[in-house]
Amino acid sequence: MNPLTEKQIRASFVNASKREASQATLPDLDTVPWDRLDYLGWRDRKAPLSAYVVLEIDGEPTGVLLRAGDEKSGRARRKGVCAWCEDVVVTDDVSLYVARRGGASGKNGNTIGTLICTEFLCSRNVRRPPTYTEGGNDPSVRELMVERRTAGLRERSARFVAEVLRTR
Repeated sequence: MNPLTEKQIRASFVNASKREASQATLPDLDTVPWDRLDYLGWRDRKAPLSAYVVLEIDGEPTGVLLRAGDEKSGRARRKGVCAWCEDVVVTDDVSLYVARRGGASGKNGNTIGTLICTEFLCSRNVRRPPTYTEGGNDPSVRELMVERRTAGLRERSARFVAEVLRTR
């Protein structure tokens, strides 16, 4: 992922008001490992139920405001498989995130949800070395698996953003 500035991130949100975008608490952008990310995702440390993801869609940053489940209800984190990285090893830290749709549809209260790694570690998960059961000992097969996982993550996360943008 290409490094982004605060201004680019705040301007990228497709389902947030200008006020919501300006109030977002951003991560420390100087410490972000841009070369190892397929998307930038973080939870707002000042508003724990708010989270954000920014993907590059057609070379442009596209951001989505997400809402996490209420952790006090016990429904925030569950064992499950992240719909984006589909990692079968890390299944104990997945949360339901809901996004208001963009445009008039979102203003009418329409939302879309999906299970995503709670701390947005999908880029790390798809790059982990395959287990022996997954890839055997052949280094070329193992490398191909990581490439396929990474491509799948990018495709599935972009598809979610496309659904946020879709008008009915």
